[in-house]
Amino acid sequence: MAVVRARQSDIDLLARLLRAEAEGEGEKGMMLVGNVGINRIRANCSDFIGLRTIPQMVFQPHAFEATTKGYFYQRARESERRLARRSVNGERQWPGKFSLWYFRPQGNCPPTWYDQPLVARYKLHCFYQPTAELCQSVYTTF
Repeated sequence: MAVVRARQSDIDLLARLLRAEAEGEGEKGMMLVGNVGINRIRANCSDFIGLRTIPQMVFQPHAFEATTKGYFYQRARESERRLARRSVNGERQWPGKFSLWYFRPQGNCPPTWYDQPLVARYKLHCFYQPTAELCQSVYTTF
């Protein structure tokens, strides 16, 4: 069962984001991007207060560099749609399980990002989850 509402157009949009942000990191890397996006919708804390839909999350200003690049505007493929559906249905994988942020640094992962602790690195991306004081709601189960 879905943990956020999603029409087919939302699944396609999320699939395009997964591909554009992490295609080079394989299925798990794309799934982790999906985890972060769905966490942002569900969390309603920090910089993500008021996000309720996949389009709001994807097009939040300055949230995803991929939305400013041409690669994002390719059509969704079925392989990424399946990953998007899994994310929407609440499947979460470590280190994206509770993460609200990720980025690809030039070198090592900084120990904090937006004052939140590093969880781990997966291939080229570093993942950060909020402290419970900042965002307890991201730690709720579905």
